[in-house]
Amino acid sequence: MVQYNFKRITVVPTAKDFVDIVLSRTQRQTPTVIHKQYAISRIRQFYMRKVKFTQTNYNEKLTTILEDFPRVEDVHPFYGDLLNVLYDKDHYKLALGQLNTARNLIDKLAKEYVRLLKYGDTLYRCKQLKRAALGRMCTLMLKQGPSLAYLEQVRQHMSRLPSIDPNTRTILVCGYPNVGKSSFMNKVTRADVEVQPYAFTTKSLFVGHTDYKYLRWQVIDTPGILDHPLEDRNTIEMLSITAMAHLRAAVLFVVDLSGSCGYTIAQQAALFDSIKPLFSNKPLIVACNKVDLAPLESLAAEDRALLEEMGREAAKCGAMAMGLLGGGGGDDSATVAQRAQDSLMTMSTLTEEGVVAVKNTACELLLQARVETKMKGKKISDVLNRIHVAMPRARDTKERPPCIPDAVLEARANKGAAAKLGDGRKTEKDLENENGGAGVYSANLHKHYLLGDDSWKDDVIPEIVDGHNVADFVDPDIMLRLEELEREEEAREGEEEDDDVNSMSDDVEDLTPEEQQALAAIRKKKAEMVQVHRRKKSLADNNPVLPRKFDREGKFTVDRMQKHLTEMGIDPSAAVARARSRSVSRRGRKRDRSQAPMDVDSGDDGENGGAGDAMEVDGGHAKKRRKLRSVSRSRGPLEIKALPGDGFKDTPQKIKAFKLERKAQKKRNKDARIGEGDRRIFDLRPKHLLSGKRSTGKTDRR
Repeated sequence: MVQYNFKRITVVPTAKDFVDIVLSRTQRQTPTVIHKQYAISRIRQFYMRKVKFTQTNYNEKLTTILEDFPRVEDVHPFYGDLLNVLYDKDHYKLALGQLNTARNLIDKLAKEYVRLLKYGDTLYRCKQLKRAALGRMCTLMLKQGPSLAYLEQVRQHMSRLPSIDPNTRTILVCGYPNVGKSSFMNKVTRADVEVQPYAFTTKSLFVGHTDYKYLRWQVIDTPGILDHPLEDRNTIEMLSITAMAHLRAAVLFVVDLSGSCGYTIAQQAALFDSIKPLFSNKPLIVACNKVDLAPLESLAAEDRALLEEMGREAAKCGAMAMGLLGGGGGDDSATVAQRAQDSLMTMSTLTEEGVVAVKNTACELLLQARVETKMKGKKISDVLNRIHVAMPRARDTKERPPCIPDAVLEARANKGAAAKLGDGRKTEKDLENENGGAGVYSANLHKHYLLGDDSWKDDVIPEIVDGHNVADFVDPDIMLRLEELEREEEAREGEEEDDDVNSMSDDVEDLTPEEQQALAAIRKKKAEMVQVHRRKKSLADNNPVLPRKFDREGKFTVDRMQKHLTEMGIDPSAAVARARSRSVSRRGRKRDRSQAPMDVDSGDDGENGGAGDAMEVDGGHAKKRRKLRSVSRSRGPLEIKALPGDGFKDTPQKIKAFKLERKAQKKRNKDARIGEGDRRIFDLRPKHLLSGKRSTGKTDRR
């Protein structure tokens, strides 16, 4: 889990770009046209808005920069010292402090000029105040040019830093330059660190990851360090010192036995002694590298004595880390001697001899140290109080050893005897190779089933229930059993119907003629409902909608339409009159085509002629014109009544529901949308915005 991700820090623009970005945004996102004939309050509001918008943009961008960069006091001490080594902590904090001061000054400037704009008496005075405010803000930002440039350089460098989690399991590799640290890291991790036969190839910290006991470990490759005072070390060496001082890791001090790195074993032992305070309370391993060039047995006696002394010191550090020694570093010879063998190991990164053993030992030591640290912490008491190991209570003194079936013991014995005799027993791999290889051969997963009959193993459905094959329960005479059950069921149904008829006939005889007639109607209706239900069930409600001319059941009637429109809150009188007039005209004889059109509402059926016809025609047209004019006017709210089955308690509740519905549809109707899911854009390229000749200068339509 990486806690610090410096790659997300936003880009820091230069001072000139900063000003251009803010002013351009102010110009684009605020109104740009004002006239002197406007009211003075409107003019003031126009310019105050520009000043406030510019101040808000400056504030937001500076706040983003200040929040993205890490605070030295808030980060892990490892990253705090790393910032100090790489970028000079004082310079870093000074640059951020100047940006913070600039942000506060811009806020004060905007507040001051907004106060002055409230009392501007002319358009010219308000405009000049706005120019002065924006100009002073931009001057302030231009003065922050060096700080912005420095922070951009810091951001670019920090984005290239490796993501190191200071609290996770870590192996830290250190030592003189060119002793094999990067080669070791390339062997145990998936990293690809540059390896060259000269010193200081590694100039910064590199991180790789490896696995041990199903856990993820990070391995840090540090630059080489030399044996001289701390104040004389350069920035590259201080990276290694910072990592060793602040990371709780297993330290791997690599020693070159061959001396091909340019430094003798005595010089490397002196470096070990000089940086030994950095190893306190950390598991430490002295890894002797390049044993393929100079084996440990071929070294001089004084060199071997130095290495053994380093091993004892490493063992002492590891014992202190796990709490096996006193905090004052008192020597326990038995403990140190026991751990000295694990703390001094040999390896060769060229032949990979001992590389995995060194990694596993370092990981194991660090795991033990972390467990001991947690056990000594304050939280362990809370955890131990919640742990309870339940032991079953013995029922009696009888022993119950594990019971293995005889068949399993016999199979094991046969398998062992066959293996001893070497009878050519073939494995699944051999069978696969003989039968076409992977992708062609399919292993038989059923051949080891323990069933009563071996022929059951390859059944189409070898389902096992309670230890038995399903085929055991299949009855070969199942169809005969089914026919017997059906006959028995029919017989019982017949008996029940006879009983019902007899009981019903007895009951009917006691009823009056009117009650018998009502009972017959009820039974007929019940039978019809049963038939309709069965038809719907068989068709799954997939009935076609019949045209009205085939409406033999009379479902589409004028009365039903009138009731439906009334329930919807619509006045049905006109629709009912039109439908009835059409039905009357259809029932009457057809009109002669030579006659003038007549209005149905006039009451004439076309029997009269002459002047009377002309008068009726004129009167009919006048009446129709009056009717159209009355329809075109607003009729006012229709009468809404709550009918049974509408789902409303009373009429006021229904009226309220209709009002809420119309209110919800207002915005959608205003936008000319079909429904709530309508997302159409009617014209992607409106002609009035994308055509026509513009004058010289800006192409902005404003």
